[in-house]
Parts: sequence; C-alpha cells; structure tokens
Amino acid sequence: MKKYLFALLGILLMQWNVLYAQVPVDTTKAEPMSWYQAMRQTKYEWYVSKQARNVGDSIVKYQLPSGGWAKNQDWGLGPDTVYMQDCFRTGIGSTIDNGATCQELRFLAKMYYYTNLIDYRIAFLNGMEFLLKMQYENGGWPQYYPSRGEGHYSNHITFNDNAMVNVMNFLLEVSKNGEPYDMLWLPKDLLERCKNAYDKGVECILKCQIIVDGQPTVWCQQHDEVTFKPAGGRAYELPSFCGTSETANILQVLYAQPNQRDERLIMAIDGAIRWLENHKIEGKAIEHYTNKEGKPDIRLVDRPGAPDMWARFYDLISGEPMFCGRDGVPHKKVEEIEYERRTGYSWFGTEPAELIKYHSQWEAYILDSYKIEE
Repeated sequence: MKKYLFALLGILLMQWNVLYAQVPVDTTKAEPMSWYQAMRQTKYEWYVSKQARNVGDSIVKYQLPSGGWAKNQDWGLGPDTVYMQDCFRTGIGSTIDNGATCQELRFLAKMYYYTNLIDYRIAFLNGMEFLLKMQYENGGWPQYYPSRGEGHYSNHITFNDNAMVNVMNFLLEVSKNGEPYDMLWLPKDLLERCKNAYDKGVECILKCQIIVDGQPTVWCQQHDEVTFKPAGGRAYELPSFCGTSETANILQVLYAQPNQRDERLIMAIDGAIRWLENHKIEGKAIEHYTNKEGKPDIRLVDRPGAPDMWARFYDLISGEPMFCGRDGVPHKKVEEIEYERRTGYSWFGTEPAELIKYHSQWEAYILDSYKIEE
C-alpha cells in the first residue's frame, strides 16, 4: 500500500513541477501602466506579471461599498484619491457611465482566470450584484446607483454614451459562461439572473421608443424611469430624438434578438430605420478651421457627395437638428452656441449609415423565413 502511495505522491510532484515551470517568474520591476493600456493587454504572461497585479489590486482596493466603481479613474497610474475618499464617505459614485464597472469586471474576470487569486473573484461577484441590483423593475438602468439625489437626471433610464446597452451586452456575455467567465465557477442562478436582466432590458428598450402619430421612431439619450418619456440630462442635453450612436447601438441590440419575427421587434426596427433615413443630413460636412481668435473651431459647410451624417439631437416638435449650450437654450445651427460646447461635444455622427445598409439584408432574411415556412 505504501508503495502505491509513494508512487502517487511522485506523480503529483512531477505534475506540480511541470505546472510550476509553466508559470513565468516575474523578476522585472513593476513599471506603472495606465488603465487604458492595461485594458488592452491580451497575453497570459502579462496577466501574471507584477504590472497586472498592481492594476488588479487597485481595482479591488477602490471598489465602492455598493459593489461598483467610479468613472474616469486610472487604476494603473493611480485614481483621484480625493474624489475616491469622497465616494467612500458619501457612498455615492458607483456608475455605469463611460464604461465604468463593466470594464473593471471584465478585467477582474481575466485576472482570476490567469491567477486564481480569490480576491478577484470576490470583487467580481460583488460587482455583478451591483449591476443586477441597480436595474429598475421595468428593466432600465440609471446612470448611478445609489441615487445622486431625488430629481437628479442620472436617475433616468440612461442610454447616453451607451451606458445601458454596455451593461446589457456585458450581462449577456457573462450569461453564456464562456471564457474567461467559465473559470469563475459562477452559480447557475447568477447566470440565469444575468440573462433575465438582459431580457428585461430589451423589453424596456421597446417601451422607451418614441412614438409619433402612432409610428415608432428612435430613442432619447435619457428616458423617464417611470413614464418612459424622453427626458433631459445635462443643461445642453434636452429631451429630443437622438440620431447618432445611442440609437444605433440600441438597434444593434434589437437586430441581435433571436426571435426576429416578433411583430413588435419588426415594427420597432422598421420605424427607427425609416426615421433615420428621413432625417439624414446630405451634402454637408464638418469643417475644422481656425477662427478669428486663432482657436481651432468647427462649422457645417456644403460638401456635395459627402457621407450622410446625423445630428445628435433633433427637436421633438419640428424634427429638425438641435444644438444647445450650457444656458439650455436650443439653436438650429451648431455655430450659434458658445465656443466651449461647440468644440467640446460630439454634435454629429455617421453611425446609422451602416445599419441602414444592413437593414435591407435583414428585411430579405425575414421575408425568406416566411417563404420557407410557407
């Protein structure tokens, strides 16, 4: 019996030596790496390095009590410690704005996948609970949780900068339990909750779509969390039709739904594409120039043959492009608002162009599916 035990022990020791030999020993100095650079690393050797540990440990250290993270912080070079102290003191600051929380969770999943260090798994699970807990019963997500105060615009269902769509796509990704999430040994009920939250998000998207004269159109950057009506954000983000990335990314979610013959889905997609086609800006381009004060500036100019583009905001009454400064007063031309907002915000985009091209293929697919059934 002892002979067999010693033989088994020898085999285990050999396997351990082989495994250990495959893990590189990082003897290099851990030079600081920015969060932007860290998010783009792909190699195994990096994820077991001191650099990676420094970033991962910083993310764990600054995870807020709610389970989420603050936005625009550099976990590699060091966050704004004064702001972070304030977040910990008030309990407010966890957000999904500008990719926050989803980015950190993706990184932690990779860190645990490569290192098997339990702190990363615990932080990941806490972050998942944050995302699921902050979802409204109606399926929408606010920008911040806990709330920044009653009546604050961040309480609205937030499509701005693709906040809600980013969360939905992340939860769907996790629910499929592929690499690297499979190595986290996530509970089955958590995977189911992720998928259910995603499905509720799709339902919320359909409820938020702006209806005009009985016809579905596009979406606003924010929608009231109770009535689903278009809602304002910052002073220069008035309730409006949104013609650029927010609507384009919502449409990508709808195009990806498995039941493409659902009548509500078809009407929602068709209505949005029809609205975008009717509101494209043709023969115009954004010109970058130096103004009389010697500053870099922008203006809209005639340019026949230029690619179609769309305004970020359109007036809810007239349907015309709308531009607004920090005074909250809407204008019909981007040149009419103050310099700081004119040059410091994305007022135009071309994102819908590819979706309009794709739409004809999608329509053909739907028609073919009906023919096959007949």
